[in-house]
Amino acid sequence: MSKISKLQEIIDSSDNIVFFGGAGVSTESGIPDFRSQNGIYKSLKKYGDTPENLVSHSYYLEHTEEFFNYYKDNLVFKDAKPNPAHIALAKLEKIGKLKAIVTQNIDGLHQKAGSKNILELHGSIHRNYCQICGKEYELNHILKSDGIPKCECGGIVKPDVVLYEEPLNNAVLNFSIDYISQADTLIIGGTSLVVYPAAGLINYFNGKNLVLINKSETHYDNLSSLVINDAIGEIFSQIKI
Repeated sequence: MSKISKLQEIIDSSDNIVFFGGAGVSTESGIPDFRSQNGIYKSLKKYGDTPENLVSHSYYLEHTEEFFNYYKDNLVFKDAKPNPAHIALAKLEKIGKLKAIVTQNIDGLHQKAGSKNILELHGSIHRNYCQICGKEYELNHILKSDGIPKCECGGIVKPDVVLYEEPLNNAVLNFSIDYISQADTLIIGGTSLVVYPAAGLINYFNGKNLVLINKSETHYDNLSSLVINDAIGEIFSQIKI
């Protein structure tokens, strides 16, 4: 049996699927992984620092304007469109098989594809708020601002994204754990499972089918029911829903 046929069989026989995704889910939509070798080279050459430092809480506090320059150039892709993986997951949710999407991505592409129950571990570029009065702003406010985005009250408008050195949202984390622990199938895609605490969520899975779809190997491959080393959009484009 081919790996595509095996994945099709697992999806067809499951009625409580959770999907856990990382940067590789969005690369086929033209959003590069900013932590890739190319991303590191680009950030060192242009900004003189690593991506992890440039999107850290301390860098945001100490070099706020430079943070926003990097953020707008490297983490915001307003015109990106959902790829076959996003679309297939939305269809699986619509027919009742997929119960939740847990994502490390901040791009909002799952929402664009029509998915509803999305747990965004690292927040979203589409939510922004004033750090003084709490007023909410859309993405365009950030993109149109020169330098540091400001609220009408004078406060800085910060993206609702989890920076390095910041904790994950406990409510989102707990909901993710609940869904994963109750799932009969966990499909993990586009992540090498090395960024914690998000990668640790796999340890809460008690179900039957653990599926890993990633271009490169992961430390969890030997624990999986099915491993496919390929682009996730390419794989989901072959699944009948």
